[in-house]
Amino acid sequence: MSAESHSSLLDALKGQPKQVWITAFAAVIAFMGIGLVDPILLSIAEGLHATPSEVTLLFSSYLGVQVVAMLFTGAMSARFGAKRTVITGLSLIVLATALCAAAGSIEQLVGLRAVWGLGNAFFIATALSVIVGAAAGGQSGAILLYEAALGVGLAVGPLLGALLGSISWRGPFFGTALLMAGALVLCAVFLRKDAHEDRPRIRLLDPIRALKHTGLLRTSIGSALYTAAFFAVLAWSPFVLEWSAVAVGLVFCGWGLCVAVAGVVLAPRLAAKFGERHATVLAVLAYAVLLAVMLVPSKPVLVAAIIASGLVSGLLNTLFTGMAMSISDAPRPVASAGYNFLRWMGGAVAATLVGHVAEWFGSPHAPFLVAAVLCVLAGGLLAARRTKPDVYRVPEEAALVGEEF
Repeated sequence: MSAESHSSLLDALKGQPKQVWITAFAAVIAFMGIGLVDPILLSIAEGLHATPSEVTLLFSSYLGVQVVAMLFTGAMSARFGAKRTVITGLSLIVLATALCAAAGSIEQLVGLRAVWGLGNAFFIATALSVIVGAAAGGQSGAILLYEAALGVGLAVGPLLGALLGSISWRGPFFGTALLMAGALVLCAVFLRKDAHEDRPRIRLLDPIRALKHTGLLRTSIGSALYTAAFFAVLAWSPFVLEWSAVAVGLVFCGWGLCVAVAGVVLAPRLAAKFGERHATVLAVLAYAVLLAVMLVPSKPVLVAAIIASGLVSGLLNTLFTGMAMSISDAPRPVASAGYNFLRWMGGAVAATLVGHVAEWFGSPHAPFLVAAVLCVLAGGLLAARRTKPDVYRVPEEAALVGEEF
């Protein structure tokens, strides 16, 4: 990326309207929920007398409900408006997080995490379309802002979970409820009111129909395979490390900071040099290499690989989202819902099976091996021959026409 294009991108980020920044702030808090429970998994297991496989259901119930609900987000946003959809999602998250803090059993906590996932589904896909639709300076800056929110949320979530979790495993849920309540108030006050005209008519199954587009389907399946590997690291590493909540939180805070920096700074440069698809293939294969390194039975090596994987995850989050939001001619809320449906399904399946994979193979490192294989498959899928060249560039070609690749 040239210095001139880098400067124009920074100018675009600085010139965003208020509702973009408010939505991005709420997205940071929402994304904190993904990694919030990571440092306190062992504390929850001890406090509620749960097994590792039961505790990882906190991820799978959250993501499982979220992926199914993603099918409804486009239709709901089109019928009721983006602001109402965002407010509904945030309200459910506030309710669920507050009740999580009072849960008396692992079953209750898993159920409440499902409600949390429902709220997140309404918020996440809608927030992306709000940011992209309202952003000044083009789509590329908006997507970078969204992915920066993801990275910051992933960095702050484990740190908040560690600090409050060192007092009690219930603490992080109380803290998130308060922060999300603040985001809810800000969105209710500052987001633009929903207009009643010019809303596209979106049917319930339109997100699934959008996946008939070959390019969007390839991108979504590739992202699902990568996201499964992503959650193998996120959900299982604490059980391999067996460290305190604060120690695990610091590791994943460093990891999340790498996600944020790579997503905003490195991904545009890599895409500008190689094209989005080729850059994604290189990054997902690099992720497979890091997962192979995690097979080494050394905790310092594992920690180094986890933090380094944050750089690659930042690249992949931005690159996959950029392709998904650009490659299809479907309305953005529809394309986003279909893409996120498959993307997070990969995470839900991985979070459900990761503990069982370790038991089946008789090795705590086995989930990393399976995750590495999934990344190789994703790279092969995206590298398959196309009839059209990889024309996508960020930010020099940020217009991004919806051609099939």
